[in-house]
Amino acid sequence: MQSYLYFPGCTLRTMARDFDASAKASARALGFELKEMEGWLCCGAVFSNVDDNLMAKAGPNRILSRAKRDGDTLATLCAGCYNVLKRTNLQATHNSPSQQSINAFNEETFNGGVEVVHFLEILRDRISFPNVEKSVKSPLTGLRVGAYYGCLLLRPSGEMKLDDPHRPSIMEDLLTSIGCTPIDYPSRTECCGSYLSVSSTDYAEPLASNIVKSARSCGAQLIAVSCPLCKYNLETSQLRNGGDSTDYYLPVVYFTQLLGLALGLDPQQLELDPRQMKPIHEIQTLRVS
Repeated sequence: MQSYLYFPGCTLRTMARDFDASAKASARALGFELKEMEGWLCCGAVFSNVDDNLMAKAGPNRILSRAKRDGDTLATLCAGCYNVLKRTNLQATHNSPSQQSINAFNEETFNGGVEVVHFLEILRDRISFPNVEKSVKSPLTGLRVGAYYGCLLLRPSGEMKLDDPHRPSIMEDLLTSIGCTPIDYPSRTECCGSYLSVSSTDYAEPLASNIVKSARSCGAQLIAVSCPLCKYNLETSQLRNGGDSTDYYLPVVYFTQLLGLALGLDPQQLELDPRQMKPIHEIQTLRVS
């Protein structure tokens, strides 16, 4: 079985265990494995753009240096980790005086050379979406899903190069391959408020609320994400406004959970709760009737 060295990151060990579990289970169903790297540490969560803040860059450099010992590719799931590690790897290739100082501090020489890939890229570029479609056992036909990209998967576009930053399609193409109907809505690449949800709730909450409203108004029954923080913000903005107790609540799930369902995996294995499963049960009931 093909395996990819895998960096889970901190949140996938705590609040986003469902993301980790559903990705690993889906990978096995598709014939590959996410092999967790040994001795990983926090990536720092945010890429530092300050040249003299070397301590913030030491951690991700150390992760990449350790990954390089085991190969030239490192897979990620969290959009934040993906952004930090991919940009750190690119910056390290310049071998600047700052990079030399980081290497001296870490007592490890790292000058890039690791291909940081997102799980979505593995599905698109190595497995291929047509092959994903061939593996589908329970297509999610009729499920209207709004893919939400946010900021970190796509920007800065010159460094990330995952997809078109203005009109991305990688998540929609995956959703189509598993039977879903992707919903195009205006806010799918807008910022959800990011870490402002911790320090400036009054500013961040309207940003997340507008994204949810945008997806709902265009007909989405679910929002699919690839970032634990985005998921938290989109969910919390609804809960704070009483959305959990009304029919207007729009479930937010990881794309890997939808993938796992389509591959025939059990919802409990994917850690989907009844609230998240409601739209899936609705389309299944319609198909039977």
